[in-house]
Amino acid sequence: MNVYFDNAATTPLDPEVLDAMLPFLQNHFGNPSSIHGHGRQVRAAIENARKTIAHLINAAPAEIVFTSCGTEADNYAAFGSVHTLGLQHGVTSTLEHHAVLHTMQALEKQGMQLSYLRHDAQGRLDLAHLDELLATHPRTFVSLMHANNEIGNLNDIAAIGDICAQHNAVFHTDTVQTMGHYRHDVQQLKANFLVGSAHKFHGPKGVGFLYRRSGQTVNALIHGGSQERNQRAGTENVYGIVGLAKALEIAYRDMAEHQRHIQGLKDRFIERLRQEIDGVEFNGTSAEADQSLYTVLSVSLPPSELNEMLLFNLDINHISVSGGSACTSGANAGSHVLNALNCDPNRGTIRFSMSKYNTAEEVDYAVEQLAKMYRKVPA
Repeated sequence: MNVYFDNAATTPLDPEVLDAMLPFLQNHFGNPSSIHGHGRQVRAAIENARKTIAHLINAAPAEIVFTSCGTEADNYAAFGSVHTLGLQHGVTSTLEHHAVLHTMQALEKQGMQLSYLRHDAQGRLDLAHLDELLATHPRTFVSLMHANNEIGNLNDIAAIGDICAQHNAVFHTDTVQTMGHYRHDVQQLKANFLVGSAHKFHGPKGVGFLYRRSGQTVNALIHGGSQERNQRAGTENVYGIVGLAKALEIAYRDMAEHQRHIQGLKDRFIERLRQEIDGVEFNGTSAEADQSLYTVLSVSLPPSELNEMLLFNLDINHISVSGGSACTSGANAGSHVLNALNCDPNRGTIRFSMSKYNTAEEVDYAVEQLAKMYRKVPA
């Protein structure tokens, strides 16, 4: 059996998405900035994709800016806001993806004061601390993710948005892990920026988008052309944009069904692991269904010499997983998220991340192979 449980890193392309992309890979090759028929045909496809995405998150089409990925969108929101508005203070957490954390730290080096929000031992954010920080620092740029990519913790971005609105703060939330898995309504959510990356919800790699609330002034990050209403220069990734819109459309169409299926797999993982491995634990709020991303389960395994070769041994058995974040390399000790939670470095960590294509049989196989390894460890 060949099993893929690293969907938080990237997901397989949905066949419906490929079908939507193929005409723009094979036949519709015009430059969307050209005024002739070939160009106009492709331009229409881009604008239809923009309308589709805007409709799904209850935004206006003009509020959608296409990017190369979620990381670029995060950078655009942060650098664009801070530089354009002259913001002197930023708030984030030590649990953020490096796309945000490193960006905020780069802004700090340029002179912005940076504050880190407190959190508890499970990674739950202290929103009272956020209120305190914003009360003393008006016009702050706040960047807090919706769901953590390593441990799956869900943050209450509705409450965060309300606090930011009360203090006139600019609120950016990295929704890369939840876009396509939860419904976002920007008319209800008080966020200035949301982010999406197609390959996290069965779309193609190399394309994403930024939702930028109307009236939010932001300077362009990339210069050199008038594409994306002068917000992002460069010829558009047409087939990627078409695939992005189709993938998000499918995700919204089938979301309830997929949530039930994947949460069922996660529940099965938790039950089987507790049955088969003594001393197994779960990082953050990963095992709490109402407090964590249903696609991610962060497993903490008992101290063992096996932990150094954990991912390698699973790979030998054709099981693909992550030890933390797919965007960093090295051992579990290298995970800034696990370090921030003061996790025991002697314990092994596996991130199982699931998709609509996974099965109960794959869950059972993964647990069986893992349990075989740990049964060999002397008591």
